[in-house]
Amino acid sequence: MIAELEAVMDWDIVIIGGGATGLGVAVDAASRGYKTLLVEKDDFAKGTSSRSTKLVHGGVRYLAQGNIKLVREALKERGLLLKNAAHVCSTCSFVIPAYKWWEKWYYGVGLKMYDFMSGPLSLGNTAILSSQQTTEQLPGIQQNKLKGGVLYTDGQFDDARLAINLAQTAAEQGATLLNYCWVESLEKTSGKLTSVVLTDTITRKKYQIRSKVFINATGVFTDALMQLDNHQHRAVVTASQGVHLVAASSFFPGSTALMIPKTTDGRVLFAVPWHNKLVIGTTDIPVSRIEAEPTATDQEVQFILNNFNQYSNKQLERKDVKAVFAGLRPLVKIPGKTKTSLMPRDHTLIISNSGLISITGGKWTTYRKMAKDVVNKAIGIGHLETKNCLTETLPIHGHLDNPDTKDPSSYYGTDLPFIKALEEKEPALKEKLHPSYPYTKGMVVWAVQQEMAMTVEDVLSRRTRLLLLDAGASIAAAPMIAELMAKELDESDEWKQRQIANFINVAAHYQLASD
Repeated sequence: MIAELEAVMDWDIVIIGGGATGLGVAVDAASRGYKTLLVEKDDFAKGTSSRSTKLVHGGVRYLAQGNIKLVREALKERGLLLKNAAHVCSTCSFVIPAYKWWEKWYYGVGLKMYDFMSGPLSLGNTAILSSQQTTEQLPGIQQNKLKGGVLYTDGQFDDARLAINLAQTAAEQGATLLNYCWVESLEKTSGKLTSVVLTDTITRKKYQIRSKVFINATGVFTDALMQLDNHQHRAVVTASQGVHLVAASSFFPGSTALMIPKTTDGRVLFAVPWHNKLVIGTTDIPVSRIEAEPTATDQEVQFILNNFNQYSNKQLERKDVKAVFAGLRPLVKIPGKTKTSLMPRDHTLIISNSGLISITGGKWTTYRKMAKDVVNKAIGIGHLETKNCLTETLPIHGHLDNPDTKDPSSYYGTDLPFIKALEEKEPALKEKLHPSYPYTKGMVVWAVQQEMAMTVEDVLSRRTRLLLLDAGASIAAAPMIAELMAKELDESDEWKQRQIANFINVAAHYQLASD
């Protein structure tokens, strides 16, 4: 990728930001045949895009808010994603429990509408359940005064794995993508943006890159780049923090997810089975400081515990939480609205006087539609040859029609045989990173060789998901991973020690401080 960066003098499209949106834009632009470069200052999906609720969904609560356009769009995109990336996306059954007789009919009607809006991409019919059927679906549900429930089907996925697969797809389509590459300055000619100065943060080497059009896909950092473009820019993004707790699946057994329709602050809360754990979230609080490693507040943790425990037979306590992770949503400011949970999740395109195209807002499920809108706009701004979008039917790297979901490594899709071949060639690579989890040394070597993993954190947080599943286990595995990576990257003992220390520092954000 560095060689490609050095070989090409002029690009059609340069994308700044390697989260869901930026990676989606890279896939779209490259598949249309535009000379495409994407740069990311950290790792792909380092921020919000690896810290979602792991749902590919239309958004039941947006339906309740009356945002029909977003729900319809998201339901279509959900169907396409389940088709084009079946190895990392799957269907999941959800149940809304009802403790008042009218609730199951009220929620049932809303979810029937949700099904209807899915059209030919519907995942299955909504069903009204008796209290006994609800208990069968949710063995861990609090049964006192339970009147029944509503069963519906939605999608779930592994967000960071999909992000890595999007990077691989974009590369296969001819894009150049670089993580750990920082945009230092924007250069203009007659007021129009014509080039950017990049710094490779690993080698410290600088590059000046010319392009016909530049796209700002930096999520919660959108305003920072817009301010670099125009010092008088006024902020358009407000950040909202969402926190999730991860616990053993025994706290809410079964394969069906729980949806709590109304928490104490009026949001919905999910408890979703994911990688043999239970992910519970999320919160929605405005934050004024945007940080690379946001930290859950005690109030958010307590809020999730309190609301979950109202519905669960087995009470979850702080000491039972294996990991906690926080992400920041980039929401577009709406005059007069301060409550972030009421702000729309639609995406917004902003064209600055210099020609910089900024895209912000949106949600993971609609990443492909967002990318299509941006590239269509970029064609006009950059005076590019008009070419049609191809991503509606483009399979994502690793795609398999019928993945073996019983295999805990099935999300590697078509790459899995290559990892197995690595391990057969060198049997020591079959060793697990931690006895309680399916990740192997072979996956670490693969991550370095084929997935641009540059740090221990890249491997433990986003190439595998061990940090999000069990922060303590990931800290225990860090020295082994540093050793493997140092060998692959030809790095020193000092590099290994620095990597382990850096990772332990990051992992502290994923652990709950003991009382």
